[in-house]
Amino acid sequence: MSDEKSAVPAWEQRFRAARVSLPDWAEDAPERALYVSNATGTYEVYAWDRTADRHRQVTDRPNGTTDAELSPDGRWIWWFDDTDGDEFGVWRRQPFIGGPDEEAVPGVPAAYSAGLALGRDGTVVVGTSSDDDGTTLHLRQPGAAAPETIYHHEEYGGVGDLSYDSALLAIDHTEHGDAMHSAIRIVRTSDGSTVAELDEVTGRAEPRGVACLGFAPAVGDQRLLVAHQRRGRWEPMLWDVLTGEETELLLRDDRGGEFPGDLSAQWRPGARSLLVEHEYEARSELFSYDLEKGELTRLETPRGTVAGATARPDGTVEFLWSSAAEPSAVRSTSGAVVLRAPGPVPPSSVPVEDVWVEGPGGRVHALVQRPDGEGPFPTVFEVHGGPTHHDSDSFAAGPAAWLDHGFAVVRVNYRGSTGYGQAWTDALRERVGLIELEDIGAVRDWAVSSGLADPAQLVLSGGSWGGYLTLLGLGVQSGSWTLGLAAVPVADYLTAYADEMEALKSLDRTLFGGTPEEVPERWQASSPITYVEQVQAPVYISAGVNDPRCPIQQIENYVGRLEQLGKVHEVYRYDAGHGSLVVEERIKQLRLEIDFALRHLGRAR
Repeated sequence: MSDEKSAVPAWEQRFRAARVSLPDWAEDAPERALYVSNATGTYEVYAWDRTADRHRQVTDRPNGTTDAELSPDGRWIWWFDDTDGDEFGVWRRQPFIGGPDEEAVPGVPAAYSAGLALGRDGTVVVGTSSDDDGTTLHLRQPGAAAPETIYHHEEYGGVGDLSYDSALLAIDHTEHGDAMHSAIRIVRTSDGSTVAELDEVTGRAEPRGVACLGFAPAVGDQRLLVAHQRRGRWEPMLWDVLTGEETELLLRDDRGGEFPGDLSAQWRPGARSLLVEHEYEARSELFSYDLEKGELTRLETPRGTVAGATARPDGTVEFLWSSAAEPSAVRSTSGAVVLRAPGPVPPSSVPVEDVWVEGPGGRVHALVQRPDGEGPFPTVFEVHGGPTHHDSDSFAAGPAAWLDHGFAVVRVNYRGSTGYGQAWTDALRERVGLIELEDIGAVRDWAVSSGLADPAQLVLSGGSWGGYLTLLGLGVQSGSWTLGLAAVPVADYLTAYADEMEALKSLDRTLFGGTPEEVPERWQASSPITYVEQVQAPVYISAGVNDPRCPIQQIENYVGRLEQLGKVHEVYRYDAGHGSLVVEERIKQLRLEIDFALRHLGRAR
């Protein structure tokens, strides 16, 4: 190792090391692919000609680009162009071989994206969402000069998929008003008329969601692969949208038992089999399912997390894998590493331990990493966002940085997290934020009593929903935490609701069971600013000034109250949206958080 590299701390090397996403390939031109990489220091879109092994940077914007898609024939790269990370923009496209960008569908107004579907015959469906107009799906038929509206509703929805012949469009929608459980409508692209509806929310005491996983990739096959929650978890089924026939896939594990956790699936080329992903207790595994034989075959993957997988026409499966200890790589079931990022591999980190703690709503799963030495350690509770997400046994540069500085790291999959069944995910109702904090508090008590954590050096930290829970926890559990680090948080929920993007307003109405006017006491009880006077710990807040999810004004309101009350706090504002795609900016933000923690915990750097 060179002296220059040795001088760079391992935690910074992990951030600066180049990464690549799972390549997405064109369905009718599988040797043409797209991926996202931070090789230049900013996450941008790259085109990959796999036959010639040529890589070309497609986008180059100050705040980065991640949303892109290939046309089925591989001729065009579509990418979403927003302003400074605000997620509000239009789709542009450029030739795969290179050339100038052009507005992809003139006539579609700038908005938040609600999905995109590209048909083999040139049919295009663009989904838009706006605060004033709800959800609109714009259809442009082959040869048409301008798009037309094929769907509109004030509640949030989005593009599901186009059938193989582009005759049918699947729409994921929440017209019933429950943003946590979507329904599916099938319409004809010729006239927008409804063909079929799959709604397991309306009229049910216990709502169940369904979600579009894609039409069969075969001529004349109008089956739709659907995810459903009929047995208390996500599972796949087939739905013939013309006949109405449903085929639930009762998948069984190696011992013949039902799979715990959630199952998802995607079509393999030819539509005769499926690629199945099983997600449970912070880890994932892959299977292939033969539809004719009804046989499920395990695909060997290392223990850890598959962050994405795709079945290739040659029968292999490519997947992006990592563990908490080992950095990610795009691998193949052939045994090969498919795609390597340029430059050095980031330093490894510490494996996770699984901990189960009895909480008020059931057993809570936590992932624990310990630094070198003997405890009790200063400990960071790194709280995940979402809230319908989960921490996993996967490589993350942030937790690894805290470990390098002598901190233990605890990540809690509180009620609301995915991968533990529908009841666990759906538990976030009406007592928003307070339920999650009960689970985090139970794990905090375990960490102290077990000797892992020093009770005088407990850091509550998180971004997005995790930042919200951090600020809420500093007030509601004020005696439990030594300091807090909140990135892009909800801080003043009433103001956040007024300013945030429409998709999140819909989710919030579902979580709270109504608007702020309808159930004001619930919103008040779950807003961090309600408890700001009770905050005892020093608070560090970082915020993107263009953030449409956790807008800046509601953070300024909270900071203003901290200032009025004389609370110890620091604020960092940066020119981006809900986080940053620029590597050096991410390093700067974490360096500021670490410095804040070390200063206020009285620890030498």
